[in-house]
This record gives sequence, C-alpha cells and structure tokens, in this order.
Amino acid sequence: MTVETPTLADPHDWLERKGRWSAFEIAFWVASLLPFFLFQTYLPLASQIAVTALFAVSVDLVLGYAGIITLGHAMFFGLGAYAAGLISKAGWGEPLTGLIFAAAFAGLVGYVASFIIVRVQHLALIMITLGLGFLTYELANSMSWLTGGTDGLQGVETWPILGVFRFDLWGYTAYGYALAALFLGLVLSRRIVHSSFGLSLRGIRENVRRMPAVGSDYRGHLQKIYTISAAVAGCAGALLTQTTDTVSLDTLSFQRSADVVVMLILGGTGRLYGAVIGAIIFMVARDQLADMNPQYWYFWIGLLLMVVVLVMPKGILGGLARLAGERD
Repeated sequence: MTVETPTLADPHDWLERKGRWSAFEIAFWVASLLPFFLFQTYLPLASQIAVTALFAVSVDLVLGYAGIITLGHAMFFGLGAYAAGLISKAGWGEPLTGLIFAAAFAGLVGYVASFIIVRVQHLALIMITLGLGFLTYELANSMSWLTGGTDGLQGVETWPILGVFRFDLWGYTAYGYALAALFLGLVLSRRIVHSSFGLSLRGIRENVRRMPAVGSDYRGHLQKIYTISAAVAGCAGALLTQTTDTVSLDTLSFQRSADVVVMLILGGTGRLYGAVIGAIIFMVARDQLADMNPQYWYFWIGLLLMVVVLVMPKGILGGLARLAGERD
C-alpha cells in the first residue's frame, strides 16, 4: 500500500483510497480472534491490551493528527472509569448504557477543557495538560466519600451484556467486549482522519499559523477533535471498570498518561494502528518483564524505547512502512 500525497486536483479521490480497508488491517482483525482459540490463558491480558489500545488511539487523534501534545490524558480515562463505576454502584450496571454515559461525561469535560487547550502551544500546552491531570487526580483522592480514595471504588457490579453474556472468570466475554469496542473505535477514528476534517487536522499539525489563510477555523477543529478524543478515552476507562468491576486512582495517574505516550512512540504516531501495535508491545513486554524482574522491569522498557527511537524514529509501524517503500 503506497501512501500518496493529496493534490489539489483529486483530494476526494485520495481520501476515498485512504479510507479503503487494506489487507494488513483485515489480517490484523482476523489475528485478533486467535486468543479465543490458541491463548485462552492470556484472555484477561488480551482484554487489558484492547482497553489500553483504545486509550492509545484516543491520544493519537490529538497528538499524532492534531499535534496537541498531552501528558494528562489519563484525566479522561479516569473520569470515564469512575463514571461507569459510580452509575453501576448506584444500581444501574447495564454495560452498554454505562459505556455511553462514561463517554458522554468524559467528552463534556473534554469540551470544557478544550477552551483552554486551544489557546496555548508547545511547553505551555504540556504544562496545562499535566496540571489538569494532577488536579483531577488530587480531586478524586480528596473526594474519598465518592471515589473511595486510595482504597478504590467498591461495590461495582456489571450486568451481562444484552442480558445474555455474563463476564466469566476466564475472560472470554471481557475480551470479546473490549475487542468489539476497540474495533468500533478504530472504525470511527479511520472515518475521522480519512475525511476533509482529518486533512484539516494534519494542516494544523504542520503549520497552525497558515490555516486561517485558507479559511480554516483551526480552534474549532481542535476543540472538536479534543472532545472526541476525550470521549474515546472515557470509553476506554469505562471498559476497564466494566471488565474488572473495580476503579482505582491509578486510572487518573500521570503514569498512565506517560505510558500511553510511550506506546505511541513505540508504534508510531499519526497512524492509528501504530497506537494499537505500541499498546500490544508495551503490555506484553510489561507482563513478561514484570515476571522476570518485578522491581526493575521499566529499565528494559526504557532500553526498548531508546532502541526504537534511534533505529526507527517514526515508530515500528513507520519503520516498516519505510522499508516497504511507502512515503509519509
């Protein structure tokens, strides 16, 4: 598959070609079904990978495509997790409506925050997102009467999906549910980035100062994608709550925000599937390395990150694309 640069003559044809499903994508989704048959013992890990991959995709929408550098996106992940947990604790454990509620709540907070985000750039942007993340974490910690504080939110109970599929101990339902959500999230994200709106986001990422010259409301575009990204991140957080029946402050931590950026660097930003590949590599490496050396496993993650950045600056997917002769 050759990545072509759109020309003024055929932008719609280019977008249509980009929107077609490639053989790689089809093969990837077929392979994603293998844990059901070959790796049943790893289904709980697979469901966590799917949740994390959806979160990584949400960050890629703003970082990889719009150029919004964020170190506090776990704020929306955690808000979605707590929203789903609180509505379940209140007596409504239906997962699909809980998922929608969590996405809407996180999206609403993202929309409000976007008015601040679009007014700053570079180092100030990093500091603002970092500060919002810390504020949300400490707020949740201080509101222990609502969130459970450091003990986590207790009493979360998720009902069977559609009243039929119960969350079993082995993780079959959890993985199927998380995988379906990841697939839908990827479909939505593909539709966004392979549209004229997605092209506008690329233009903003490359040179935001020139966008007004072509009549682009760059601030409006940034607010839209930030709100969408927040909603997707909230959906990922709700998935974590519903598949584990627990919520902790870790969902809001800086560590989670930093980890997802590492995943994007590993897989490659601005590619969607780079976020998924990065999440798979990071989560599998963490699982295996933590078993080998629980105390110093981050050393090996750091070493892996350095090697990838030095050898493949655009991530693993970007490096493979370069070897295949594709152009960015």
